Amino acid sequence: MGSPLLEQVRRNGPVPRHVAIIMDGNGRWARARGRPRYEGHREGMRSVREAIEGAIEAGVEILTLFAFSHENWQRPAREIRALMNLLVRYAREEGPELERQGVQVHAIGEVDGLPPAAARAVADLVERTRAGARLRLVLALNYGARGEIVRAARRLAERVRCEGLDPAAIDEAAFVAELYTAPWPDPDLLIRTSGEHRLSNFLLWQLAYTELYVTPVLWPDFTREDLFQAILDYQRRERRFGRVPV
Repeated sequence: MGSPLLEQVRRNGPVPRHVAIIMDGNGRWARARGRPRYEGHREGMRSVREAIEGAIEAGVEILTLFAFSHENWQRPAREIRALMNLLVRYAREEGPELERQGVQVHAIGEVDGLPPAAARAVADLVERTRAGARLRLVLALNYGARGEIVRAARRLAERVRCEGLDPAAIDEAAFVAELYTAPWPDPDLLIRTSGEHRLSNFLLWQLAYTELYVTPVLWPDFTREDLFQAILDYQRRERRFGRVPV
């Protein structure tokens, strides 16, 4: 039996081309059940699968997931090891299914700064899924938006010094070209789970005109139906980008 929400999404018109998700609430999910935080992260892997399959069903072209931030290194060492082991496990176990479904995986952030096993697993996943054409899955790993902006500014400064780039020629397009996300359009819709109302240093430049959707659902409980609900909410909005209706 098909999803009534998905049918509504398909009837309501254009879907967001690019959806980004801040996957939040794994720790609270585990704590509410008297279980270690690691189990919340593990359960969250199922929700990643739900989000990917839901995005494909709805016709989303690009799905960006905030998987591990610069700030996450401040967590207990035991939790970080568990997260890195889960990343390796995800890349190895989900790779064949992602390839079968036509998902092309990309990674943004300081991926080389991950532990070697995790960095290799991500690189292998990116290579394995290179031919995917149904959905681009962008994993933000060891990522921070302020760091990304500083990196872009530094790269432009190097071009001024080494290539003779005229500073007067630096405009928004030149800056965007130095961001990790240069190959893709900015997100149309940002979903944040767990009810928190903040961006948490995620895609600060790219989210300037993105529609925001906050759900109280904790990430391990997130399903494709929650994704469809967010898309339906997006479809009801009027995007003006600073303009006024004619």
